[in-house]
This record gives sequence, structure tokens and C-alpha cells, in this order.
Amino acid sequence: MTLAEIAAVMEPIGRAAVDAARTLARASTAQKDAALLAAAEALAGRRDAILAANARDMSAAGASGFSGAMLDRLRLDEGRVQAMASGLEQIAALPDPVGTVIAEWERPNGLRIQRVRVPLGVIGIIYESRPNVTADAGALCLKSGNAAILRGGSDSHHSSAAIHACLAEGLRKAGLPGTCIQLVPTTDRAAVGYMLAGMSDCVDVIVPRGGKSLVARVQQEARVPVIGHLEGNCHVYVDRAADLQMARTIVVNAKLRRTGICGAAETLLVDEGCAATHLAPIVRDLLDAGCEVRGDATVQQVDPRVRPASEEDWYTEYLDAVIAAKVVRGVDDAIAHIARFGSAHTESIVTEDAAAAEQFLSRVDSAIVLHNASTQFADGGEFGMGAEIGISTDRFHARGPVGVEQLTSYKYVVRGRGQVRP
Repeated sequence: MTLAEIAAVMEPIGRAAVDAARTLARASTAQKDAALLAAAEALAGRRDAILAANARDMSAAGASGFSGAMLDRLRLDEGRVQAMASGLEQIAALPDPVGTVIAEWERPNGLRIQRVRVPLGVIGIIYESRPNVTADAGALCLKSGNAAILRGGSDSHHSSAAIHACLAEGLRKAGLPGTCIQLVPTTDRAAVGYMLAGMSDCVDVIVPRGGKSLVARVQQEARVPVIGHLEGNCHVYVDRAADLQMARTIVVNAKLRRTGICGAAETLLVDEGCAATHLAPIVRDLLDAGCEVRGDATVQQVDPRVRPASEEDWYTEYLDAVIAAKVVRGVDDAIAHIARFGSAHTESIVTEDAAAAEQFLSRVDSAIVLHNASTQFADGGEFGMGAEIGISTDRFHARGPVGVEQLTSYKYVVRGRGQVRP
């Protein structure tokens, strides 16, 4: 499509979103929740149609040579469709953040000041592969009073359209404009560029969710604020005071439960103080489960199947059944390694030493830090947020899972009784 043709598609979407955002900002909690519950009902009722659409996307992706991890991101089944519906119900059950008084105080001159949550406005979400983002992002924007413009990847186009139809039905049944949640109808990549650079008068915030190249492009080209993370190079550190069985269970789950999500562990760090007892069992668990292990010299001695790790491996987000492994000199060395090579996403320490745990939790500067738990808990649903748009590694506005509260800003409401400034 030419630039003029892209503009002809995108400009009406942007203008409609601005109008819809004004309507949503005034919508009642009951009306928004009714739309979410009706959309959840539609997802369950249209399950077969959604799975059929996903089968079309899966067939095309398979023919294009997608990796196993990428196919897993794209795949829907009955359980995942039900999880989307349940996520919408959970979001409906959350408190409405809009209008919440965050803080209030009174000045000596009698002015009463409140800091009140308000929607951001129009949020553009650009994502790849995972069609469930259509439901999660649309629902979170709706609950937080924001209009959404969704641009899914071409690989999930049919799946996203089928899911979006359910959201549109929910909006209609609740008496809200269908333009509250719009799906960009074209798969032309030029539409992404237009959202980033040509719609600053309509779009208030962009949220990318996808691979490193997509997020980097969004951060480079966007003319409006961006909430996003560049990558999820997550670590599990097994401390010398770790319970061996707990460590084995956590490491395998953190790496292999779902290898294609941003919370999957990509690097294993083992304290030299427990390497003699803990390293071999953990590494062999991974290898026996089909995970490729790339290790330093000490790790390579554990099993001939371990491949040598390069400097690049410590920086790599594999999103596949591959993990880098290294022996470190205690918690300080583990923290230093994470600071140098990590992406400030999610890190976990396994230990029974409370002091070591607190040292790790307080000094590791990542969006999420865990003690004795899998990195795969880096998920808004697991945090009780119903769902998330993504995990932000930014250090301003929103950090960690981006849920309904993180999709709001605030304004100051000041009440007086005729005061004037001297």
C-alpha cells in the first residue's frame, strides 16, 4: 500500500479512537465491566471459530518455517481460549482505577488538594505472534478507560480478528462504541510506521509487545511515549544455601515450562559453594529434559553434552530450549553478573539463607525479583492483575507487569473557598 492508502486507513481509526476515549473516560464501572463480561461470554461461545482461525494462522506459520518456540506463542487451544475468557472476567472483577484518589492533603491556606487517577487516552498496542494479547490488551485498556488501537502481527491476523470480534460484541452489548477497541485491518508493515510517526495527534502512548527488533524499532521511531521492554534475559541464581530439590524444580520450570515467554530463564548461575552437590543434578535435569546447556569451563566438566558458552551467550534471550550456565563466587558475583549482562526484567534467587535473599532482592535492579520461586511467575495474571499488556523494564511511569493501574496517569484536583495568591 502507498503512504496515501495507509493514511486513508489509519486516520479514521485515530479520529474515532479520540472520540471513543472521551466516551470511555465518562463510562461507569458497571458499563465497562458489563462489556468485559459479555466479551468473555463471546470468547467461550465462539471457541470453535477462534480455533479454526488460529488453525489457518498455524498452517501458514508452519509453512513459513517458524521455530517451535514461535509456533507455541501463536498456538491456541481450548485451554488458552478459556484462559483468555477467564482473564477478562478477572479484569472485570478488579477495582476501577479511574477516579481513585491516590493522595490528598490540605494546605495552610485552606486549599484541599487531591491526586486522582485518570486514563492515558488512546493507547496503541503493536504486538507479534501471541493472539491472546488482543484480548488482554483490549480488556486492560477498556477497564482503565483508554481507547485502544491494536496492531497484531501478520502471522496471527486471523486469530486476532476472531478474538477482536468478541470484544466488539461485548462493547455493543454494553452500549459502548465499537471504536473503543479497534484492530488495524491491514497487515502491511507500513501501518506500524504510520502509528509510530504519523498519529501523534491521536495516539497518546505506544506499547510494543514482541521481539527485540520490534521493540527497538518502536523505541527509535515513536513520536509519543513508549511503555515496553527490549528483552527478557532472566536469571536464576542457586545460592550455596539452596535446598537442592527446590532448586532443581525451580530451574527446570523457569527454563522449560514455556520457553517462548519473556519470563523464561535464560541464564543459570550456581554458587561455587554448592557446585559440588548442586550443579550436576540441575544441569542433567535440563539436559535430560531436552534443553541445550551452554556452560563455562566448570559446567562443561559436569556432562559431555554441555556446549561451551561464548561471551554472547550471557547477553542472549534465547526464547527456546537453550540456557547459559555459569559458576559464580557467591551472591555478590551473581549480582554483578546480572548487572552486567541482564536486561532488568526478572531474576530469582534460590536459597534458605534469609540474609543472602534480602541482599539479592534489594541490590538487583530489575523490574521483578523473586526468592525461591520460578521466573515464569513474571506475569500480570499471576500477580492478581487479571492480565497484562507486557512487562515494562522502564524506570519511569510503569515498571513490571503493566495492568490497569499502570495504564493510568493522574491529575490534581484543587478545591478552594475563594483563595487568591498574594
